[in-house]
Amino acid sequence: MRHKKLIAFLSLAFLLGISVFSFAQVVSSDPEFPTDDQSVKIIFNAAEGNQGLMGFNGTVYAHTGVITSASTGASDWKYVKTDWGQNTDETKLTNIGTDLYELTIGPSIREYYGVPSGEEIQKLAFVFRSEDSSLEGKDEGNADIFVDVFEGGLSVSFLKPELDNIMVEAGEIVEINAASPSATSLKLMIGDETVHTVEGNTLNYELTIPDQGEDWEQETVTVEASKDGETATDEFTYTFLPAPTVAELPAGLKNGINYYDNDPTKVSLVLLAPNKEHVFVIGDFNDWQPHQDYYMNITPDGEQFWVTIDGLTAKQQYIFQYQIDDELRVADPFCDQVSDPWNDKWISAETYPDLIEYPFGKTEHIASVLQTDQDEYEWEIENFETPASNNMVVYELLIRDFTKEHTYNSLIDTLGYLERLGVNVIELMPVNEFEGNESWGYNPSFYFAPDKYYGPKNTLKKFVDECHKRGISVVIDMVLNHAYGQCSLVRMYWDEANNRPAADNPWFNQQSPNPSYYWGSDFNHESEYTKAFVDSVNHYWISEYKVDGYRFDFTKGFTNTPGDGWAYDQARINILNRMTEKIHSFKEDAFVILEHLADNNEEKTLANNDMLLWGNINHNYAEASMGWPGSWNFEWVSYQERGWSTPSVVGYMESHDEERIMYKDITYGNSSGSYNIKDTTVALKRQELTAAFFFPIPGPKMIWQFGELGYDYSIEYNGRVGNKPIRWDYWDNVHRRRLYYVYSALIDLKKKYPVFQTTNFNLDLNNAVKTISLYHDDMNVVVVGNFATEANTAAIQFPSTGDWYEFFADEMLTITNATYSAELQPGEYRMYFSEKVDRPENLNTSIENAGQEGDELFALAYPQPAGDIVHFVFGNENAGNVEISIYNIQGQLIDRIYDGNLNTGSYTLDWNVPYDLPVGQYIYSIQTDLKRASGKLIIQ
Repeated sequence: MRHKKLIAFLSLAFLLGISVFSFAQVVSSDPEFPTDDQSVKIIFNAAEGNQGLMGFNGTVYAHTGVITSASTGASDWKYVKTDWGQNTDETKLTNIGTDLYELTIGPSIREYYGVPSGEEIQKLAFVFRSEDSSLEGKDEGNADIFVDVFEGGLSVSFLKPELDNIMVEAGEIVEINAASPSATSLKLMIGDETVHTVEGNTLNYELTIPDQGEDWEQETVTVEASKDGETATDEFTYTFLPAPTVAELPAGLKNGINYYDNDPTKVSLVLLAPNKEHVFVIGDFNDWQPHQDYYMNITPDGEQFWVTIDGLTAKQQYIFQYQIDDELRVADPFCDQVSDPWNDKWISAETYPDLIEYPFGKTEHIASVLQTDQDEYEWEIENFETPASNNMVVYELLIRDFTKEHTYNSLIDTLGYLERLGVNVIELMPVNEFEGNESWGYNPSFYFAPDKYYGPKNTLKKFVDECHKRGISVVIDMVLNHAYGQCSLVRMYWDEANNRPAADNPWFNQQSPNPSYYWGSDFNHESEYTKAFVDSVNHYWISEYKVDGYRFDFTKGFTNTPGDGWAYDQARINILNRMTEKIHSFKEDAFVILEHLADNNEEKTLANNDMLLWGNINHNYAEASMGWPGSWNFEWVSYQERGWSTPSVVGYMESHDEERIMYKDITYGNSSGSYNIKDTTVALKRQELTAAFFFPIPGPKMIWQFGELGYDYSIEYNGRVGNKPIRWDYWDNVHRRRLYYVYSALIDLKKKYPVFQTTNFNLDLNNAVKTISLYHDDMNVVVVGNFATEANTAAIQFPSTGDWYEFFADEMLTITNATYSAELQPGEYRMYFSEKVDRPENLNTSIENAGQEGDELFALAYPQPAGDIVHFVFGNENAGNVEISIYNIQGQLIDRIYDGNLNTGSYTLDWNVPYDLPVGQYIYSIQTDLKRASGKLIIQ
């Protein structure tokens, strides 16, 4: 294979005197063909590639090394100048214009990198970054950037065609461009015959393929550069190509890779490619060269290409691509594993054992992987029934930011935690292949391949199986509004001149009909090709991975109706109805959850057709939690308030897309006197308050990861979609652990008692004191809470007189009048039941048995003058982790007396009351791993 240049067309531009910046290239070099004994200037265009540094105004640095003859591939950088994040003058770029930067490498490439003589330098490798490394400038698909280094002396290269071996037909015109950095003349030869000569260092020629060639006959085209009696050459081969064999698709074959249970030595490949002329399969099994044995048949309708390959070794992995009309190499769009030249190198062997290496030097772009006789996953739960939708509690998570290892295996290890929390649905943000590794996943590329950054596919299956064993459904986030540029369906029909899908693309619109909201390439959901593809994707994950449904991203975009998507759209309703009916034919109780957020009348129509819809109430719950009146009424979380007849609103206070309410509380929370919501402890109590007014409202609910522990990092931390801190250590904080217990208790109530699925309920949420009243034949429930920053009197309307049971304080209240007045401190909440219900031990506030089971933990506090000593006495032998705190009556932390471990015998803790502490009533709180004890402390 001849020496290719990533900057080949730029090189020609320099030679022809054309402005380099008129070309859409990430980097260019001066000289155009750098040699290892030269200095070279690298020009970086931040507006191209992944555009990670576009518009950036700070200092840009290069993380750079070289690929040499000692490298094992493009991921094996040698002689890297600095560690990642290290800033030096040698790697600092100079700004030379808007989004343009320059780096001088010298006095020579070899000296700059310190490469020993005798070791061939093949490429320069770059990732450009901001000073703090939070922003990166890379190639398309977040790939590293490479610039070829050439041998010294005279050289020449074909710029067009780009492949070493092209297929041609008689009469076809082949455009040929060649260039040399220093030649004085160029000569073009076909076989031994000279067909064109020029004086200078560039050659352009249109070769008309003669008629006399026979099928599969080959000819070699050579360009020869001359200077001062020296010559250098480059060549490519063209092969006379017959028309493909027209043959019906064999029965049972489907698009993609087809394996044979009774023969692990063969495979049949099928590619749907309307209007294409000829396709070869190239790969490890034929040294990546088009060969007549791998020339694909075409079906009579001209839609599909297919071929059967035999002689394979069972269980061996093979990487392959389709070479289409000589112009394009793509991976199989239906493959279940891809080989990625840019991102696989960052996947550890612990995450993905025995990951096959990309065939560097043989091909480019993403390829697909096949393997016969694979080890099948043995399911323990073959058929799983999903919970009733009105009883579902969804836990949305991003694997990347949920566990340090960001793997399916580590996710399995957290299932005990999630099971104890009580969620019955886990919703995974996209797990099919997306561009890059560390992503939210809404830039999809391959829809049938689990992303390898999280681990092998059978581990994902095990995760689903383990969830089902615990009674937890699994829903995956599926992005069918758009796809990104690495997707084979996009690449196969692409309009390079306009940088968009071509007019004949079977699956995509040329442009999105939505001028306000669009990403990547927009699926044309009115196309029959798209409908078939959508059905294939949805069937695959249900049948192959036993997922229990989907959360579909931006379904507002599933239309060709022009506009921003907010108006009622019958065409879109028809599209979603058809898709949902198809999904339910695959699995009758599958969840279909839409991120629609459009006209309420349209959402109501979709809800009546077995779809669930995201209900974003983040703003209102956040305002209430922060204590700001005005828009703190969150009644829109109720399906009845929307006028719907079915409980189909998946209400949420947070999702991956909203600011974290805990962060808002500690950043923007209201205050009054000593009660300050910005205080972390108070803010955590506010999270309990909002939870008490979230889960009891009938209808499905969703939690964003770590909301149950009061996650308080902004969504903008490290950039909106950037990695976020993984804070499992929050569990060690008693107040955060208390919040988890409150969430767990509320979820348990919601699932256990029919009153929380009642259709007979009232909400009074407009004022500071808010109430929820739930009515059912078995029992009634009244929830009351004070969202103000000062105390309020609540006039609680009880449906009946008699004994009522407050759940959190474990107290009984006898009601003699329908209206009961109660003084509520700021942030205080209560939940009253007309019948006694089970109450989890971890909410126990009794002073008895506050340590380990069978132990006693008690405190003695006496009225004392300020400055005196208060004695807290512990009589247990194994209390474990203990935190003792003093609060004022409004819940503001005054002092943390103790935070540590008490596990040996009797212990007396003395607290010296601060002299400046006002007299009055206070609360002492003793929190252990299992219990929470509290009482009044009076300072006289």
